[in-house]
Amino acid sequence: MKRKFTIMSLATIFFMSMFSAPVFAADGESQTMQQQQKMVNIAHRGASGHAPENTMSAFEKALEMKADFIEIDVQMTRDGKLVAIHDTTVDRTTNGTGSVGDYTLEELQQLDAGSWFGEEFAGEQIPTFEEIIDRYRGKIGILIELKSPGLYPGVEENAAEALIQRNMHQPNNGKIIIQSFNHESVQLSKGFLPNIPHGVLAGLTWADVTDEELEQFAAYADFFNPNMNIVTDELVDRTHTAGMQMYPYTVRTQEQADNLFELGVDGIITDFPEYVYGHPVKN
Repeated sequence: MKRKFTIMSLATIFFMSMFSAPVFAADGESQTMQQQQKMVNIAHRGASGHAPENTMSAFEKALEMKADFIEIDVQMTRDGKLVAIHDTTVDRTTNGTGSVGDYTLEELQQLDAGSWFGEEFAGEQIPTFEEIIDRYRGKIGILIELKSPGLYPGVEENAAEALIQRNMHQPNNGKIIIQSFNHESVQLSKGFLPNIPHGVLAGLTWADVTDEELEQFAAYADFFNPNMNIVTDELVDRTHTAGMQMYPYTVRTQEQADNLFELGVDGIITDFPEYVYGHPVKN
């Protein structure tokens, strides 16, 4: 009788475990999804996998897809106006040619900045910095990249003045961040906007960044945002130890997003916001 009872008990335990195992897996999966949803989701040049980069259509798409931030590239026109465009020339993303800084704002806004991406975006204009911050302040975070600031003396002060005029220079849930590959420009901007978080961008040449260099960045920056191809769990840990967060760039596949998620980064800069949430979003 005793042996029969033991066998029956083991059978019962085995039977129950068959049903409980999927519950544990589901709990773990749910926990992972919750963690992914806490990941800061930055739409690179807007949702630029779905609409022409650095246009209002791309920013609207990012808002629709519930990204946490839009990332914009800021340059300056010949007449000193701030505009959103990535390249230092208009050749790739408009029907014009030549350097951004050789155009006045009026001339730039006569260019078609959408047709290259798709006929449905024909007539899209290059937006101004002020237009973007007026439209999206309080609705979505704005990650501002000062693009090639060496070409545009005064761009840091001009961007700061636009934010100060709108009372956007005080901390507001960290919804305004300024970054640049030009680290001197980041320091200059921080001087104008000491209460705004700033970040240093890092290309592939920063793969061997030292702890001392990270500490130097941390004196004026809150973020160390590298090319995703140099990110390791060790670099993430050292960045955190220096007191900074990390938003790597630029994710264009689900696999890349998943890899960065596993490495423990704080946010992901991506052309496709849906990859950060781990599920597709239809156009």
